[in-house]
Amino acid sequence: MFTFIHAADIHLDSPLIKLDLHENSPARALRQATRCATENLVRLALSERVDFVLVSGDLYDGDWKDYNTGLYFISQMTRLRDAAIPVYIIAGNHDAASRMTKTLRLPDGVTMLSAAEPQTFRLEHIGAAIHGQSFRTRAELNDLSASYPAAVPGLFNIGMLHTCATGRDGHEPYAPCSVDALRLKGYDYWALGHVHQNEVLCPDPLIVFSGNIQGRHIREAGPKGCMLVTVDDSGRANAEFRALDVIRWERIVLDASGMDAAADVVDHISNEISEVLDRNEDLPLIVRVEIAGGCPAHAELAADAERWVNEVRSAAIAASGSRVCVEKVKIRTRAPAVGHGSLEMAGGPPGELLRFIEEVRSDGMRLQELGLSLRELWNKLPRELKESHEAIRPDDPVWLAELLDQAGPLLLRRLLTAGEKP
Repeated sequence: MFTFIHAADIHLDSPLIKLDLHENSPARALRQATRCATENLVRLALSERVDFVLVSGDLYDGDWKDYNTGLYFISQMTRLRDAAIPVYIIAGNHDAASRMTKTLRLPDGVTMLSAAEPQTFRLEHIGAAIHGQSFRTRAELNDLSASYPAAVPGLFNIGMLHTCATGRDGHEPYAPCSVDALRLKGYDYWALGHVHQNEVLCPDPLIVFSGNIQGRHIREAGPKGCMLVTVDDSGRANAEFRALDVIRWERIVLDASGMDAAADVVDHISNEISEVLDRNEDLPLIVRVEIAGGCPAHAELAADAERWVNEVRSAAIAASGSRVCVEKVKIRTRAPAVGHGSLEMAGGPPGELLRFIEEVRSDGMRLQELGLSLRELWNKLPRELKESHEAIRPDDPVWLAELLDQAGPLLLRRLLTAGEKP
């Protein structure tokens, strides 16, 4: 019997997406989050006395700002070296051979697999064989697994691969492959990286995305960590997810349909925050709140959105002390149906504004025209903003509809407070 850790997408020293630094924002913890999660990974390997550790791509985030990133990683790896735990790493799209401009010699026992061709490492003393290949370039569009060698007879065969598999939302289509093709290799376990959500693609043999070890923005919500894999004497593998993150992102989506007052909405959100706290141990949380649905409270929320955003933040502080930081509050409510202050009944400029926004929002052609008007702006953006999880997406009707949901309350408040003295 032997055990190993399958991790991926460490993105060491990658900055978490910038937050507005409110009073309870865990700013210092955010700066150290990927390092602390890495320390948790090393601590787990030592406490479980694993036989080896695998890192399936994106250990780094490309170019280092300075050598401290590499020095820190080496300091952690020496702890594993001293415990005689070898580490095998493949480079992914973020740390491909063509992207890294700074490198340091790795400690004994830490192996970065070649980008030139697949390599195999036999661990005869425990009965395992590890196969893998690093990315040559950031945009690796070929199926690297197709050239991986056949399984070594009599050994437990592990394939390390950084891949989008058959494709995943939010992830570039790098090193695509199919589950059936991976199964045909005859390996016993596939340690996949690139997709940041933990997922088992196949139970037999186990084909697994471990996910990243620390969420960095709201699209990486929920527990993050690695797989602790135990292989019994008959060659059967059992993979157990172990959380490593030190700060966790969560999303609260409240359906406010039928709620009469904005204060009722805040009370419901406070209850949701309490539930999120209960299911996330003692970790600090970064929470995004989204409020949607047709309700009488819409007019009150829209008329003073800034106040109610901060009422939500106040409720989070009251419920959690310093554990919850509200990253963003999206108010996407609508006026209720006829008979409860509907769009049809609203008069004057506010009513005209609300009706116009709703007409555009529900008309596919008009949404498309809005997208075209934003395309020129999108073309001028630098690549990093185009690829950001908060990027302008002028071709996405869902994103455009959400844009109108956010713009409507802001415009309505400006209209209702026009002429008031500051």
